[in-house]
Amino acid sequence: MALEITDSNFEETVLNSSQPVMVDFWAEWCGPCRMVGPIVEELSKDYEGKAVVGKLDVDTHQQYAAQFGVRNIPTILFFKNGELVDRKVGVAPKENYSEVLDNLL
Repeated sequence: MALEITDSNFEETVLNSSQPVMVDFWAEWCGPCRMVGPIVEELSKDYEGKAVVGKLDVDTHQQYAAQFGVRNIPTILFFKNGELVDRKVGVAPKENYSEVLDNLL
């Protein structure tokens, strides 16, 4: 299951991670986010032990959404060594996200 990322655990979970990190910025009311949700869950299983895959609800945790310029959701951000290295906005096939994660491993 995808990790729940919040404003309070973002620094530890994402910025200080020794593994690549994929964060899905989403909201409950967002239709396209519900399309991406199952893909994120699959990726969390596929990359277990190799990468951190998590979800951040922008309605309740706005600090890092604002910091990283998330204007539209769903937005998926990819981090390596605490640095933002890639961004996907909108719905995309699972392979698009897998390709980025594979390149970060």
